[in-house]
Amino acid sequence: MCGIAGWVGAVPSGPKVEAVGAMLGALERRGPDGQGVHAWSRAAFGHRRLAIFDLSTAGLQPMVTEDGALGVVFNGAIYNFGPLRAELERDGAVFRSRTDTEVLLHGYRAWGIDGLVARIRGMFAFALWDERRGRLFMVRDRLGVKPLAYARTPDGGIAFASTVRALRAAGVTGDLTAEAVADVLEYGWVDETHAAWAGVEKLPPATILEWADGAMSTRRYWTPPAAGSAGAVTFEDAVQETERLLLRAVEWRLQADVPVGALLSGGIDSALVCWAVRELGGDITAFTVGTPGHVADETAAATATAQDIGIPHRVLEMRDFDDEALDELVGAYGEPFAVSSALGMLRVSQAVRESATVLLTGDGGDDVFLGYPRHRWMRSIARAARHTPEAVAWAWRRGRHLVPRVGIAKRGVHLADYVTGGLGAFLAATPGLPALRRHGVLGERLRDVDVEARRIPWSVGSARDLLGDYLRHDLAHQFVAEYLTKVDGGAMYWALEARSPFLDQEMWEYASSLPYEVRQHGGELKAILREIVRRRIGQRAASERKRGFTIPVESWVRGRWRAPLDALLAESRLHAEGWIDAPAARRLLASPTLDEASARQLWYVLVAERWLRQERASAPARVAAPATMERSATVSV
Repeated sequence: MCGIAGWVGAVPSGPKVEAVGAMLGALERRGPDGQGVHAWSRAAFGHRRLAIFDLSTAGLQPMVTEDGALGVVFNGAIYNFGPLRAELERDGAVFRSRTDTEVLLHGYRAWGIDGLVARIRGMFAFALWDERRGRLFMVRDRLGVKPLAYARTPDGGIAFASTVRALRAAGVTGDLTAEAVADVLEYGWVDETHAAWAGVEKLPPATILEWADGAMSTRRYWTPPAAGSAGAVTFEDAVQETERLLLRAVEWRLQADVPVGALLSGGIDSALVCWAVRELGGDITAFTVGTPGHVADETAAATATAQDIGIPHRVLEMRDFDDEALDELVGAYGEPFAVSSALGMLRVSQAVRESATVLLTGDGGDDVFLGYPRHRWMRSIARAARHTPEAVAWAWRRGRHLVPRVGIAKRGVHLADYVTGGLGAFLAATPGLPALRRHGVLGERLRDVDVEARRIPWSVGSARDLLGDYLRHDLAHQFVAEYLTKVDGGAMYWALEARSPFLDQEMWEYASSLPYEVRQHGGELKAILREIVRRRIGQRAASERKRGFTIPVESWVRGRWRAPLDALLAESRLHAEGWIDAPAARRLLASPTLDEASARQLWYVLVAERWLRQERASAPARVAAPATMERSATVSV
């Protein structure tokens, strides 16, 4: 787990190295264990290291072959690097380190980029330079766990980095984009389809980018199987196979040359991970974040689960959130990120880092095994839509504006919208930008801007497969841009590697292929995982409801943060640049009837304002490469 950067193109080596040095400065917290730069005539690679495998200097990056023909920078973990290494050694490869990184060089030479990517299993973002062919390859893992962004450069080249902020430090980006600001004020995060700064793109998950002589192409190398493609699978078969895959996924993720811990909440996903650790004989400690007096405190449930499993357990009491927490939130994420639970992720990571460098989490279980309440009612919506004629759907969409939206009638309108409009209706149901527009909060630069999701056509056809449409959309957007970004940004800010067994490739492929009725057997959310918990841990743990770690930012905006936010808006940078109307935002903030939804969007404004001030204060400027650079590691290939 590290930070990577590079520049490939016709610019002379000196300026390229200088730009890479600037990017490494912005990536420092992702890799506190060292840095390195390697330059060819057409390329310069840089790396910030968080040492997980082979802590010696043999694990330094960029990792380059002795003849300089190949070089790689890598962020993440290849869990099956042991078997791949053994296969390559049988074919004559000689390894100089005990790292997973070196497998990428030998594997590329033996199998080519497509053969290599098809074989590796893990979370990864890497760039590989083939000097003889003058060709750059950039690859992102199947689900998008590890980030990778890039920008085309004026010389026809390409610059890349682990974060958007690092690219800005190299001076290769344009100005703030309206699409990004709209996303933040709508959702609290920037979507995967664009970036905060103009000229920057995010490499999509499961994608290979290939560049040579100014020509660039991308290709997708993996797509999860469709629901039901597994055929006739019984619930019992699914439970047994999922348990086998879970144990295997946890076993892969226990590999490390540094201390490993596990996050244990009161829910079933992290409980299963901790159970699997104990079942495999792993000697690690489970950590629970305690929030005494908070409605979301899971200490009691997690303590009981740890006792049921028989795993060492520590409760880390979280202190209150203050102004410093907002500074951390702004500093941890390369783009404005106003997801309130990220405050919790940052504090968890800070506390755990004192005892471990790798942290196992339960992320992803809800998403692929269908653990959210919306997953259940979307199936009900789809059944109703299959009995709704197109003519009825058309008539509703034409006349829906005549129905009052108060009380129970409002819920009825939403239900009818979903049945007749599908995914487009569902994604348009939240207040978002339209509510801010009604209150006059949006500035001139956002007057005619809307988020992409609100432009999805309404269709009864979509409603008939609402859950499928939603899962496909979510995997490409919110799942990566919010859920995975929250964990990666929060953990890496404290140089902590987060690993989730439920994001395992085989686990995801198997679960995705199961019919919905198997994953929600008997109408129970996450039925397969709950059944494993019943059998292996106990009924009490299996009955725990999903709570999630919540931070009450809405009530804080209406309370203790009201005055500071008002003062911030009085001298708003967002207002000065035309993104918001600060007087209107202050009137909304002062309203005695400020509701929770509006308070949440003002929280988005607060984070965006603080983020923009920090970014403008640190204008992009090329800096010289550090005087002392660790050399890159060399290998024989």
